[in-house]
Amino acid sequence: MALEAAHEPLQQVERDIPMAGVGEVLLRVKACGVCRTDVHLVDGELAEARYPILPGHQIVGLVENAGGSFARGSRVGVPWLGWTCGSCAFCIRGRENLCDAARFTGCSVDGGFAEYVVADERFCFPIPEAYSDAEAAPLLCAGMIGFRALRMTGEAKRVGFYGFGSAAHLLTQIATSTHREVHAFTRPGDVEGQRFARTIGAAWAGGSDESPPVTLDAAIIFASVGALVPQALRAVAKGGIVVCAGIHMSDIPSFPYSILWGERALVSVANLTRSDGTQFFEILRDVHIRPTVRTYPLAQANDAIRDVRNGSVEGSAVLVINDH
Repeated sequence: MALEAAHEPLQQVERDIPMAGVGEVLLRVKACGVCRTDVHLVDGELAEARYPILPGHQIVGLVENAGGSFARGSRVGVPWLGWTCGSCAFCIRGRENLCDAARFTGCSVDGGFAEYVVADERFCFPIPEAYSDAEAAPLLCAGMIGFRALRMTGEAKRVGFYGFGSAAHLLTQIATSTHREVHAFTRPGDVEGQRFARTIGAAWAGGSDESPPVTLDAAIIFASVGALVPQALRAVAKGGIVVCAGIHMSDIPSFPYSILWGERALVSVANLTRSDGTQFFEILRDVHIRPTVRTYPLAQANDAIRDVRNGSVEGSAVLVINDH
């Protein structure tokens, strides 16, 4: 399912199976998560994007070519970060997520909205057997990015999640496993979303236009709404932190210095590193989270994009491909 240009629907196209080069793996795609970032891609909001492009950066597939780091038939996952130069100042310092030459899966290189995809084997991860293909897909972005964002909150005990979608529903399960108290903020009036948040461990759930019942130690903003930044700053205590976890956000309105003062911090999460992925999957050995997924056949990718855009998916939207 190809995106020929921004602001257009994806089109079903037929292409030859791609060829893997040196250091690459050819994957027979089994599932691919649909992310809010894919919506931004369709809307032309990502500076890194090239068109036409095959979207999809939460890929689970089986290795088709022999040799390299993975045996034929191995099940691996491909995340957003698809390649880095390895030689710039950022890469050398272990901050490859900031590499200026980085390539991003489903954005600057073709992704997993297809039956086959080629990926750099250095940026692939073995998938734990405990997860089905569809369950594993959102771990590759929603899980990893959420994990990186949560680490930025340090030892915060009361954490607010603004935007309760794919990432937040996974992260709630991780946070509560370490005895953190989660406060979930959904779209105003989303009673079902608030109910869902409470069923998977949130201590409180309300609309993003509400104030939490207690002062928070930290907040993570997953929604791409800049107006939530000053609201989250008002909700956190002195010394607290607000983490913006999305790749794109609407403009942040001006706000009084008083809500930042008191050594509150405002930071962003940019992409992820391979180290993030390794540590994340190590945690999943001891903490088993259960992704809630809604599946779609590949040909219904536009429906999945629409549902993610509208916030009508409980948990994660996943395209199921080569399901036989």
